[in-house]
Amino acid sequence: MTAVHQSAADEHRHEGGESGRGPARSSLLAQPLPLVVYVLAVVIAYLALTAWQLAVTGYRLQDASTFLALALCGAVCIETSRRLGMPAGVARDLLSAWWLPVALLLPPVYALLIPLPLQALSHYRVRRTMAYRRVLVTAATGLSGLAASLVFHRAVPEPLADGSLWVVQERGALLVALGCAVLFVVLNTLLVGTAVCAVREGRWRDALWNRETLLLDVVELCLGLLIMINCVISPALLLLVLPPVVLLQRSLMHQQLQAAARTDAKTGLLNAGAWQREADLELSRAERSREALAILLIDIDYFKRVNDTHGHLVGDQVLVSVAGTLCLQLRDYDLVGRFGGEEFAVLLPGADTVEACRVAERLRARVRRLAVPAEDTTVSVTISIGVALYRTHGQDLIELLASADLALYRAKQTGRDRVCLPAVRKSG
Repeated sequence: MTAVHQSAADEHRHEGGESGRGPARSSLLAQPLPLVVYVLAVVIAYLALTAWQLAVTGYRLQDASTFLALALCGAVCIETSRRLGMPAGVARDLLSAWWLPVALLLPPVYALLIPLPLQALSHYRVRRTMAYRRVLVTAATGLSGLAASLVFHRAVPEPLADGSLWVVQERGALLVALGCAVLFVVLNTLLVGTAVCAVREGRWRDALWNRETLLLDVVELCLGLLIMINCVISPALLLLVLPPVVLLQRSLMHQQLQAAARTDAKTGLLNAGAWQREADLELSRAERSREALAILLIDIDYFKRVNDTHGHLVGDQVLVSVAGTLCLQLRDYDLVGRFGGEEFAVLLPGADTVEACRVAERLRARVRRLAVPAEDTTVSVTISIGVALYRTHGQDLIELLASADLALYRAKQTGRDRVCLPAVRKSG
């Protein structure tokens, strides 16, 4: 399952206010208008469909007890991993392994209801996040589960009525279940991803659907189908699958928290410490191979003016947009990090002077075209870039950063919104 969280420090600032603007800045209505309209549309659709299903569903004790058993298993997973915490930003968990059996085995209304208790438990026991984000994830999960449930029940109208007979006798039933599970994952990712892209330009592939998340989706599908089969045979078998799922959940959370320790929570880029460690490795590789290498230091011009004029929430959106633009314009193996405040660092393996300046100019031109929404206007920014070349301007990372910083200072002093190399030292 995909979920969107906010770091505690960011929430505190938005709600308490370096800008002094109060808690309204973190509410839904303070977000860009397209995001407000989208979230309201998803939530209204979820509420309307839930009301419809509550009215037309006939309730049975067997369905209610199965729902309760699966919900309790999900709650156990949350409770046993809650002390690990939850990384900020876009996070993944394995709760869909419990939601998929609900969607496939029970009437569609239960697919709409299952996210409510588990999301509430996650909110109050693991991490509190902005309310509209939690509501959006709940609605997206419910709508995805409803779609999967409706499709599956056309092929297998009463999956619990005849015990395990349909699992054994209906050859196509498991394939239909697999297809519906894929439908659930795809819809949930699209619904949440659309909201993420509304505030994180260009971050869809990195945040939601890369190689790692696809592998996690496959794991979730397999777990969900195995739990479904166990539940069909006997709900008591859930006691056998619960421990391994708990262990996988804890391992996943631990892995994400380790990755979060290397990244900047606001932009998703490497933080300064992680960037320097990775850059040292690249320098060692360049020294062995005698390849070229360049470093760019990038600073957003007059960024304090953006915060003072439009508030820190808009300033954060500017940082995220610039970070996303840098990633889109660079190669997969280029090293991008947030170096502090409004400053970014880029390492370009194999880049000589001409290539480094060409890339820097492309970044400068692309950022210049950004337009970040801010209430009834948009905010545009420019960047200044300092360029330093390995061996030409420094023999190690410290010397290269110092040279790039001098070049950046030169770009600032000569008018900003430009790319500069370190000044040539006069001999004699």
